[in-house]
Amino acid sequence: MADASASAPPAGRVDDESLVTGEAVALDIRPASAVMRAGGAAIDVAATVVLGVGVFLAVAGLDLDEAALRAVGISLVVGCIVVLPTAVETASRGRSLGKLAMGLRVVRDDGGAIGVRHAFIRALTGVLEIWMTFGGLAVLVGFLNPDSKRLGDLLAGTHAQVERVPRYAPQTFGVPAPLAAWATIADVGRLPDPVARRVAAFFRNAPHLAPASRRRVAERLVAEVAPYVSPVPAGDPELLLAGVAAMRRDRDLTSLALQERRMRALEPVLDARPNGFPDR
Repeated sequence: MADASASAPPAGRVDDESLVTGEAVALDIRPASAVMRAGGAAIDVAATVVLGVGVFLAVAGLDLDEAALRAVGISLVVGCIVVLPTAVETASRGRSLGKLAMGLRVVRDDGGAIGVRHAFIRALTGVLEIWMTFGGLAVLVGFLNPDSKRLGDLLAGTHAQVERVPRYAPQTFGVPAPLAAWATIADVGRLPDPVARRVAAFFRNAPHLAPASRRRVAERLVAEVAPYVSPVPAGDPELLLAGVAAMRRDRDLTSLALQERRMRALEPVLDARPNGFPDR
């Protein structure tokens, strides 16, 4: 298992595959896989077929001649596979029944909400790649594209992103017992924020690493942390990282609590009127 993913990138670094807006802001998004998109499309197709058949049966019960039924059928097909998807994706800002079930949303390539033009291009192209080829063309293009885009996404400048993310479960632990005496005299105040974030990322990803990779990454991080920690205890590198992370967290909590107390003490002065200012 690769060990490079265990540490976060340094501050100011933007990965090659990150999405950057026009304001030079990197967006942390997760493109939907082709399998997830296929599942959402299957739900949408099934719902559309059920709706179309239901409406057609209701209309067929009326006393209409053959020409009228043909006109109704053509209008129903166009409405179900072009007009309805365009209206739904525009009104819901990129979500349909299938995408809602799979936790997906269609957005522009710059991360913004799609409009009528994007939804119409996607729906019109879907006639060919979803309905006429039974989804075969969409699946083929999606598997060949690194962002799982189908042909309609390439023409409209859109992509599907995953919005349903796992609930964040913060890791809370204290200084390991073997380092309790060391923690009373240790100084970790000079540890830079980028290094601290890489240590935190290591503990988030450590359960998913192979033992050899886990130890190798821990030793590499200890080499980064050592110049900013005094004294550096000998022993297991992962214990040292846990102690540094716990002490850094406690130091930051103490600093924030002190700042809050000072602001509360200054609140009467900050909210008071200047001397001689009229009371209006």
